[in-house]
Amino acid sequence: MRRSLLIFVALLAAGIAQAAPTRYDLDPKHTQVRFSWSHLGFSHQVGRFDQFDAKFQFDPVDPAKSTLEVTIPIAGIDTGVAALDEHLRSPDFFDAGKYPTATFRSTKVEAVGTKALKVSGDLTLHGVTKPVVLDVTINQVGPYPMGGRPAAGFDATTTLKRSDFGISKYVPNVSDDIALSITTEAQLPKPDTAK
Repeated sequence: MRRSLLIFVALLAAGIAQAAPTRYDLDPKHTQVRFSWSHLGFSHQVGRFDQFDAKFQFDPVDPAKSTLEVTIPIAGIDTGVAALDEHLRSPDFFDAGKYPTATFRSTKVEAVGTKALKVSGDLTLHGVTKPVVLDVTINQVGPYPMGGRPAAGFDATTTLKRSDFGISKYVPNVSDDIALSITTEAQLPKPDTAK
């Protein structure tokens, strides 16, 4: 009996280890995409994107099998200053009329520690596609306290050169380096939305 139980446990563990990545939904109420830059060396301004659409396949047993695809409407930019938002949407910067979205598609996910990943991918911004690497911290994986669905939380950071994407107005007075930070929570879909 004991031997049969051990074999069952071993088979179950093997099945879990080979499980395919599963769709997780990013929680828009607990996801923020923020960016910051230096203005004339006098201040460090911050903005965020309030809208996104994401396809996230996550394997909590082997995160390296995970994939991420995100689309961000540039119209959702928000610095808290309406006039600045309009200027950033203009042809001087993002040119949202011509390039209405930014997209990121992962190409590789590497575990670099027990709670750290490097997520490589292609970022398309302002009509230009460049490789980008996100440094990701796995904050927590487990059942969500409200409802108990499997959940995961992450922080991610990277630094972009906006001139690499053809957005070079006012460089270097307005910094070329843009710090990007993301925090997000994701859960397995509710059973009625999983299809």
